[in-house]
Amino acid sequence: MPDAPLTVAVTGPTGDIGRALLRILERETRVGKVLGMARRPFDPAAEGLTKTEYRQGDVLDPDALRRLVVGADVVVHLAFIIVGGREETREINLRGSRNVFAAATGAKRVKRLVYTSSVAAYGFHADNPQPLTESVPVRGTDSFYYSAQKAELEAALREAIAGSTVQPYVFRPCIVAGGDATMLIEQIPALLRKLPLGPVVPDPGVPFQLVHQDDVARALAAAICGDGPEGTYNLAGPGELRASDLARALGWPSVPVPGPAATLAAETARLPLVPAKLKWLTALRVPVLMDTAAARTQLGWEPRHDARETLEQTVRKARERGLL
Repeated sequence: MPDAPLTVAVTGPTGDIGRALLRILERETRVGKVLGMARRPFDPAAEGLTKTEYRQGDVLDPDALRRLVVGADVVVHLAFIIVGGREETREINLRGSRNVFAAATGAKRVKRLVYTSSVAAYGFHADNPQPLTESVPVRGTDSFYYSAQKAELEAALREAIAGSTVQPYVFRPCIVAGGDATMLIEQIPALLRKLPLGPVVPDPGVPFQLVHQDDVARALAAAICGDGPEGTYNLAGPGELRASDLARALGWPSVPVPGPAATLAAETARLPLVPAKLKWLTALRVPVLMDTAAARTQLGWEPRHDARETLEQTVRKARERGLL
C-alpha cells in the first residue's frame, strides 16, 4: 500500500526560495498539503497553488508555530532575514529559528526537518580549503553577522534534534538568484551606483558561484520526500563567475582591483556603523567555492541552470521589474 501523501509545513514561503518551492511541491505527487506561514500577506490561489494553505504568523510566536506544525510530516524552515541590522536579524534569525526547531522536534508526526543555511556558515577565511566540502567545519565570520548567525544556528539545530527522532536536512546554498531571487541585483548594484564616477564594478578577481532558486527548491523537495539520507548538502550551479561577469551582464564597465584594495574595502565594512548592505564586501576577500558531489550522489540532485545562465536570467528579470 503506498504511503499517504505528505503534509509539509513551511516557514517563509513568500520569499525567493519559498515561492519556487511551493510551485515544485504543487507538482509533487508525494505531497498532499502545504501549510505556509509568514508575516506578509499572501494569496496562494492568486499564484495558482491549490495545495497550499496560508496563514499570517511570526516565527517569534511559539504558539503560532506549534499550530503550524500540528499534523505536519515535514517542516521546512526558510524564514530568515538576509539584509538588516544586527539586533533585528539576531532576534528574528536566531530566536525565531530556535522556536521553529523546538516546534518541529516537539511535534509528534514530524519526521524530517529541512533547514536552509548558507555557504556563509563556513565563514570567509583565507585558510578554508577550496573547494569546500561538507566536512569542513562551519566557523562563520564574526564581523559579518549573517555569516556568524548561520554558523551559530547549525549548532543550535544539532542541539535541538539531539535525542529526537527527527531527521535533519541542512542545505548550504551559495548566492541564490533567478527570476524571483534578484537580491544580487537589488543590493550590490545599488551600492555601486553611488560611486563618484557613476556605476562601475570593481573586480578583485575573486570567483563566486550562483545557484538558481528553482534548483534549490528541487533539492529541498528531494529532502522533503526523503529521497536521500539526512545530512548536510552544499548547493551551487555549475561554473564560476567574477565581478567582471556581473558587470558585463549589467552593461557596466569593470575595473580590476588589486588584492590589498579589496581587503581594505572588506575591512572598512567591518566597522560597526557601516550600513548592513556593505557588510557583504567581506565576501570579496577570499573565494568560497563549494563541492556539490554529496547532493548529486546522495539526493540525486542535478542543477538545471549554470551560473552564467542564472546571472543572465536574474539581470533580465531585474530589468523587467524596473530594478535597473
